[in-house]
Amino acid sequence: MGRADVQVVWFKRDLRVHDHPALAAAVATGRPVLPVYVVEPSLLAHPHTAPRHIELILDGLHDLRESLARIGAPLVVRIGEVVDVFETLNREIAFETVHSHEEFGVLATWERDRAVADWCRARGVAYTEHRQTGAMRGLRTRNTWSRQRMQLFAQPLHPVPTAIRGTQVDPGPIPTHSDLGLTAETMEYRQRGGEQAGREVMRSWLTERVDGYQRNLSSPNTGWDGCSRLSVHLALGTVSPREVHKRAERRHGEPGSPRLSLEAFGERLAWRDHFAQKLEDAPFIEQRAIHPAFDGLRPETPNQSALDAFTAGRTGYPMVDAVVRSLAATGWTTFRMRSMVTSFASYDLWLPWQTTGGVLARWFTDYDPGIHWPQIQMQSGVTGMNALRIYDPVKQQLDQDPQGVFVRRWIPELRDVPDDLLATPWLVEPKQRHDYPDPIVDHAAAAAQAKRRISAVRQRIRGDGSTRALLERHGSRRPPPARRRR
Repeated sequence: MGRADVQVVWFKRDLRVHDHPALAAAVATGRPVLPVYVVEPSLLAHPHTAPRHIELILDGLHDLRESLARIGAPLVVRIGEVVDVFETLNREIAFETVHSHEEFGVLATWERDRAVADWCRARGVAYTEHRQTGAMRGLRTRNTWSRQRMQLFAQPLHPVPTAIRGTQVDPGPIPTHSDLGLTAETMEYRQRGGEQAGREVMRSWLTERVDGYQRNLSSPNTGWDGCSRLSVHLALGTVSPREVHKRAERRHGEPGSPRLSLEAFGERLAWRDHFAQKLEDAPFIEQRAIHPAFDGLRPETPNQSALDAFTAGRTGYPMVDAVVRSLAATGWTTFRMRSMVTSFASYDLWLPWQTTGGVLARWFTDYDPGIHWPQIQMQSGVTGMNALRIYDPVKQQLDQDPQGVFVRRWIPELRDVPDDLLATPWLVEPKQRHDYPDPIVDHAAAAAQAKRRISAVRQRIRGDGSTRALLERHGSRRPPPARRRR
């Protein structure tokens, strides 16, 4: 083996061997391959990282190590900052090329990727980032985005390599929570991570559960099984988004397939890439508003009593509180429920979206920055180009949980409240609701005030050309549908 012929495959949010362009490119060179995953202390300490996220990553690392070992090159795991780890490994076994996938993550990972590129350049190591999603680096105009996305998704999937020329580098142990100085969270339920689990979820979704998706995706009662539940695996890359897309398209072409459900699902896959592209185009948006006119609209320091009530699930609005408590216990809820609690925090409580966005990021087991931060900004009214959506928590409860099944499960204090008053428990005696609080705010009044504040900013920027410029840079308010409806 030469001293400068090793192909490093740097795994990040792509913990799989199926349809892995970076791995396929490295193996195709015929050179020795060194698969590496780096546990980064700076990301462990990141304010958006929670132990539940690390558990999912550890699931994925164990799966990935087994899969790679079977084909000749077990996963090498190291703890440290990536540049430091690469410097050490490069002294042990010199690199020729580092292959990785484009990652659309928090600002810290964007800066980390730039540091790795600089390190490779300084060491004479080639650095190649491969596309794995519909979002892409260096997009000059959104006018071609949809076409380029579909061109990528039309390409054949990369097969799992049958054999890899490995190296003699010690793989090292996969750390535990205690090794990393973390305490595992106590959760009622946590979805299992890893490629094996992801592929089973993909199989069951497309062959058994997809029918009725468009009807089931909003309610927390029907969404638990009626949504794909692939979001965790797409966020960590334990399934390939291209493979999910191709399998859904193939299922769509089968006789008697649930076409409306599959089309609705395909649209959401396209939305996922659309929003990831927004983050790539503006990696600062976890901190600053897409439209700068909205920076400073809300206070930088949150109202602590309002934030505490929100995070404890004690705002006095049962649907909001039930969703918050369920997120803390399971890490997942439907898109509509996520929108509702974000709306409530941003409009009713007037909390800074960066603060509640961080709280929700730590709760969501499927936290994906490319979706999360554009959506947090959209639901908080600070993009300057999206319709203002303020959700009425009482109406959402009546619409999405009319029998009170979800609310009663997560708010046992309301067990004695009659069904017809469950959405408005403040209308019954306090002793009948067992210390469940009165509403922290009057929704109608708080929503009206929020509308006035945001409308004032919109009035100031109307006609100044800034919104048009944002649309040109970030694309339309909503992405095009995945396929034309028949």
